[in-house]
Amino acid sequence: MFRYSISSIFLLICSLGFAQEKAMEFPEVETDSTVYKTAYGLRVGADISKPILAIFNGNYTGVELVANYRIGKKIYLATEIGFEEKTSIEDYSNSTSKGSYIRIGFNYNAYDNWLDMNNEIFTGVRYGLALFDQTLNSYTPNVNSLYFPSVPINASITAPDLTAHWTEFLVGIKVETLRNLFVSTSISYKIAFAVDDQENFKTLFAPGLGRVYESGTGFGFNYTISYLIPFTKK
Repeated sequence: MFRYSISSIFLLICSLGFAQEKAMEFPEVETDSTVYKTAYGLRVGADISKPILAIFNGNYTGVELVANYRIGKKIYLATEIGFEEKTSIEDYSNSTSKGSYIRIGFNYNAYDNWLDMNNEIFTGVRYGLALFDQTLNSYTPNVNSLYFPSVPINASITAPDLTAHWTEFLVGIKVETLRNLFVSTSISYKIAFAVDDQENFKTLFAPGLGRVYESGTGFGFNYTISYLIPFTKK
C-alpha cells in the first residue's frame, strides 16, 4: 500500500510538472508573410527647368537628359548629359560660351518607403566635365575720357576645346506621381577645381557648371520628369 502511494504521488508530481511546462509555453503568433517588392531598373528623363529658363532668357539655350540605375536598396548610379549656350553681358564685355557636359556619380535614398512606394529623399555626389568653346564677341576699353570716349570694339575671337572640371554635392526629393512616372527637384553645391580660360580673357560661364565665380563655387537647380523602365522587382 505504501509503495502504491509513493508511486501515485510520483506520477502526480510528474503530471503537474508537465502541465506547468506546457502552460508556460507562449502560443505562436501568426506573422504577415506578405513581402512588398520595389522595382529595379533604368530611369530616364529630362530637366524641364532649362527650356523654361530659355523662354524667359533670350541669351540662354539648354537641354539636359538624366538617367539613373538602381544597384541596391538605397543606392543609385546617376548621370546627366547636356548642352548649354549662354551669352554673358558684362559692363565691359560680351562673350558666348557653348558646349556639352556630363556629370556622373551616385544618389543615396534616405527615405524609408511604405509598402510598395518608391519615393526618395536623396543626397548625392557628382563629378562634372565640360567641353566648350568661348567667343569674345566684343569689349569696351575701361577708359573714361572726355576726348577719347570708350566705344565697344567687335572682336569675335573664339577659343575652342576648353574644359572645366568640378564636383557637386546635392540634395533633393523624387515623387512617383503616376505608375513609374517621377517628378524630382534638387539643389546642388558646386566646387570647380579646373577651368580653362580664353587667352587674355577669363571664362565667365561653363556648360554644366554655370557661372564661374572667383571663389570657384556656386549653386545649381534641377527640376526633372523621368520614367522608370523596370527590369525586376526585389
